[in-house]
Amino acid sequence: MASDRGLPRGRDRGLHGRRPASDDGGGDRGSVTAEAAVVIPVLVTFAMALLWALLAASDQIRCVDAARAGARAAARSEPEAAVLEVARDAAPHGARVEVGRAGELWRVRVEAPTPGPGVLALTLSAEAAALAEDTVGGAGP
Repeated sequence: MASDRGLPRGRDRGLHGRRPASDDGGGDRGSVTAEAAVVIPVLVTFAMALLWALLAASDQIRCVDAARAGARAAARSEPEAAVLEVARDAAPHGARVEVGRAGELWRVRVEAPTPGPGVLALTLSAEAAALAEDTVGGAGP
């Protein structure tokens, strides 16, 4: 038993110092490949949905900013063409801007479509109102 010197007890190295082959973990490689084939598309889909949500949130913020900028311009009694230009400059691409006055308030509404297939194609909207400056400082009590 001179060949077993230096090896821990209870270890059978078989021929030429190698461990005997076993069937314990041989089938795991195929299951790992199958799991990866399922998980990778799910992760890609999740990442794409997250990216779409971030872009939609960004466009919603731009709609709010555009409506506010347009309402401020309208409140300063700027011409309607200038109000529309200010709002369209701040709005996302393809946005529709509406300007109207109701009593003492100027209202600006911005609507923009989000790109996406089917249910992901939403219409974002924001509305802002501002008090017309020509009504401020009128006759007091």
